[in-house]
Amino acid sequence: MTGELSPIDKAKFVAAKRAADMVEDGMRVGLGTGSTAAWLVRCLGEMVRDEGLKIRGVPTSTRTAELARDVGIEVISLDEAKWLDLTIDGADEFDGDLNLIKGGGGALLQEKIVATASDQMVVIADIGKEVENLGAFPLPVEVIPFGWQTTQALIEETLISMDVLGRQATLRMNGDAPFVTDEGNHILDLHLKRIGNPRQLAMVMNQMPGVVENGLFIDICDTVVIGFGDGKVEIRDINEGTVEHDRLDFVESDNLFTDLAD
Repeated sequence: MTGELSPIDKAKFVAAKRAADMVEDGMRVGLGTGSTAAWLVRCLGEMVRDEGLKIRGVPTSTRTAELARDVGIEVISLDEAKWLDLTIDGADEFDGDLNLIKGGGGALLQEKIVATASDQMVVIADIGKEVENLGAFPLPVEVIPFGWQTTQALIEETLISMDVLGRQATLRMNGDAPFVTDEGNHILDLHLKRIGNPRQLAMVMNQMPGVVENGLFIDICDTVVIGFGDGKVEIRDINEGTVEHDRLDFVESDNLFTDLAD
């Protein structure tokens, strides 16, 4: 069954599988959103079913909540959890300082709230997500629907003074209608090409009326688990300054592969 997976999917799987080993019995775990995070949820679900792992998961989107329940993970709200031991999530880009761009799946607001309410944030990603400078992936900015065009114009005007290569902001669509987040907001995708000062840009974006949150995660990620298509895994800890290497063997009969072709 694993032979049917692309190298990128294999890389996502081994990163998720390795990160799942960081989860311990009794933990309150933030569960990310996106294709790589879906692998993680399924890995944890298998551990719950086959190994008796007992955890409580706080999902970062309605679709992650549905998947977590489907695989047998107890789902609670962040208000119920109050604080989390660990959050594991994917990323659209990460740089050498483990700063991130997130929000490609449209869940950046809940993702950032959950990640910052955790003792530790672990990012799982394939090696293709590593960049020298953030910005090739469009930066998502969540905005309220009221006056979103005015907010867009204000953002584009502000970007003139920022250290970026592009300034176009486009409204994310879902078919013929604007994409709507779980909180009922819209997303503007900023096509910046390169972000010279992510910390400054994140602060400036969030000072604008109409902006709810931006997809720059600065000083939030503690560890990144990077997967490769051949089963290799690299674990970088920004706090300890360590880099570990591992390798995971693919199991042809792994139950995870029977229903992840969707």
